[in-house]
Amino acid sequence: MKALLITLTFLAIAAWFPSLTFGQSSTEADFQKAREIAFEQKNYSQAIELCKQVLQQDSQYIDARILLGRLHYWNGSPDSAIVELEKAYRQMPAYEDAAQALANVLYFEKQYDEALQYLAAGLSRLPQSRGLLTRKATVLAGMANYKQAYSLADSLLAGDPSNDQLLALTSQLREYSYENRIELTYDYTYFEKQFGDAWHLAGISYGRQTKIGPVTGRVSYANRFASKGWQFEADAYPRLSRTVYAYTSFAYSADLPIFSKVRAGLSLYANLPKAWEVEGGARFLRFDESIWAYTFSVGKYIQNFWINGRTYLTQGNNSVSNAYSLTTRYYLKSADNYASLIVGWGISPDDRSQAVRLNSSEKLQTFRIGGGYRFAVAKRHIFSLNGTYENVEYLPETKGNQLNISTLYQFRF
Repeated sequence: MKALLITLTFLAIAAWFPSLTFGQSSTEADFQKAREIAFEQKNYSQAIELCKQVLQQDSQYIDARILLGRLHYWNGSPDSAIVELEKAYRQMPAYEDAAQALANVLYFEKQYDEALQYLAAGLSRLPQSRGLLTRKATVLAGMANYKQAYSLADSLLAGDPSNDQLLALTSQLREYSYENRIELTYDYTYFEKQFGDAWHLAGISYGRQTKIGPVTGRVSYANRFASKGWQFEADAYPRLSRTVYAYTSFAYSADLPIFSKVRAGLSLYANLPKAWEVEGGARFLRFDESIWAYTFSVGKYIQNFWINGRTYLTQGNNSVSNAYSLTTRYYLKSADNYASLIVGWGISPDDRSQAVRLNSSEKLQTFRIGGGYRFAVAKRHIFSLNGTYENVEYLPETKGNQLNISTLYQFRF
């Protein structure tokens, strides 16, 4: 009899207060199942229905409402996403996830002013939120306010130098942060055997940030092959979307063989999630004959490191040659302060100081290894020094060593 009374009492309590027994665990279980279906199975429609069931049981379950808003967006319903996320934000304005999720959707929908309003309100309650500040930097960049975006992202990076997402963002914004820049470069190449005289290459360029992206004009002077010559060049990095931008370049010189008569390039870059970047493109050089090269690269930010692998397939003068390079940068205090290391095989058509060596009928081998250091002074003054050792096959089965030293100074204003 006593056991029966205890059982009846427990059932009565469960009937009057379902949230004290199975209701709460069931709601949480449905929410976790919705997350699993969304993130692992990518079945957004089913996950949406589960989130709605959770909210019918508990309309104040804010994490379920935020997830529902995100699911609507991933399922192609941005208006429904904004409605749900606004509800979540009004329910708990001091909750970082609510403000950030809403700002994310508004950013992707290019509603930049509205995104900034919610970010400002969120930051008034959570002024140290790195998530909200990072999203603010990307929104400012979307509004083409590059200088303010870069300043904010760079300051965040200084406090968290191993954050690969911030490294990727600041590196992308770096070239957009000032409207104008002047750059001076000088390359010196010493040959152990191949040539009696060293090569010299100097350049001056002016770049300007435009609505479509950075545009640069460059004049180069070279002394090599015991002759002198000039080259005139223009390049641009037009941004095509939030994730895709292009590289275009064209150069002309009347002084063959010191420079190629024509050099042109075109590449498409895509910034992918988790700080990945891929590129595919082509290069064209015209000496007495035409040379085509096709390139592919993939890069990744990993904490303080940027690692990039690149390959070229070059066809010309009745021969085909491959070139490979692996470049690593270790970032120190900002996107303009890093040490670099490069290892490569073959000749790169993008190497201004050495690309003229592609004007050969022989398929010759080259190995190179080098390093450098780049740093900023007061953000406006950029200095760079690089050294590269190369073992070059300049005639069939005949090799020689050479050393290249390159310097750079850039002033931004």
